[in-house]
Amino acid sequence: MLEVVDRHPHAQAVLRAAVPPEGHPSHAYLFHGPAGAGKRDAARAFAAELLAEGAADPDGARRRAIDGVHPDLTWVTPSGAAEMLVGDIDEPVVAAATHTPFEARRRVFVVEGADTMNDQAANKMLKTLEEPPPFAHLVLLTDKPGNVLPTIASRCQHVRFEAPTAAELSQRLQTRHGVAPLTADACARLALGDAGRALILALADGPALRDAAERYARASLHRELGTRPWGALLDQARAAGDAAASGVAQRVAQDAELLPDRDGRRLKREGETAAKRAHRRAHARTIDHGLQLAALWLRDVAVTADGLPELVHHVDRAEEIARDAREGEASSARLREGVALIEETRTTLILNPTEELVLEALASRLQRVLSP
Repeated sequence: MLEVVDRHPHAQAVLRAAVPPEGHPSHAYLFHGPAGAGKRDAARAFAAELLAEGAADPDGARRRAIDGVHPDLTWVTPSGAAEMLVGDIDEPVVAAATHTPFEARRRVFVVEGADTMNDQAANKMLKTLEEPPPFAHLVLLTDKPGNVLPTIASRCQHVRFEAPTAAELSQRLQTRHGVAPLTADACARLALGDAGRALILALADGPALRDAAERYARASLHRELGTRPWGALLDQARAAGDAAASGVAQRVAQDAELLPDRDGRRLKREGETAAKRAHRRAHARTIDHGLQLAALWLRDVAVTADGLPELVHHVDRAEEIARDAREGEASSARLREGVALIEETRTTLILNPTEELVLEALASRLQRVLSP
């Protein structure tokens, strides 16, 4: 069943009333809430219930849906560097929704990043939302409901998901992943309710990204830009991009081996484009995350300078924060101005300028703002 929505009162009320056989599911839903709130898990569990109705082996149908291998479940993610392209929607959703189910009574389409649809993709999706076949159900996911086109949002039943608390995220990191309590507390607070980011910060390359962001913020505070602190952030971004592109290339190579030569060559060409887009997405996402962490460092120094150390997010680096508040020359007002500069730059980077120049210019502006 839908235990995954137990901590989300609104989602629980809407989805449990829609689960067959007693429930009557809508043709389209918009799952919205902070990243990491559990929308993906809920969408998969909901799809599993819809596809299990009337199946000869309901438990088997649920299991295949949860594992992502049910033939009547289609899962769509944006393939563009920063947006969902019309090709992501046209054949996989619009055309497929006109075909009857393979084995279930329904077909379910889950679309991630509904807020990133470009105009062409949105117009294609709109046709299916306006005149859906009776057996088709669409579940759109978004972290930013305000960015979903009104014409799309108005044709969906909205389902709200709440952000997990920092305490819940910390406990999850400790019990499921063995993260030390103080580190788990810090990562949970720094994630700002995003469970996925909390996990990234605690494991794998997260600690290195935290270190790079800390060096960037502190270099501006202590007038040490000669060390070129933005280099570490760029190194992290390149590594994340390379890993993402490599993952796409490996999947494409494996799939191409199963196809005839002509189709395999076509898939490899398409895979090269997909790998470049994956690189760009991961690269940009890492820089944005690093800047967010740098802003949170300055914010923590500001609240400590104001005498409110209990509000610090970097609880595992409280001594360094306190030292910056004590020895730094910037007032809390100037520190907050620095946070605003970083947030302004995060918005600017959406326009795809040269990141190194932007990070260097931001560091210089921060140093001027944070100097007495």
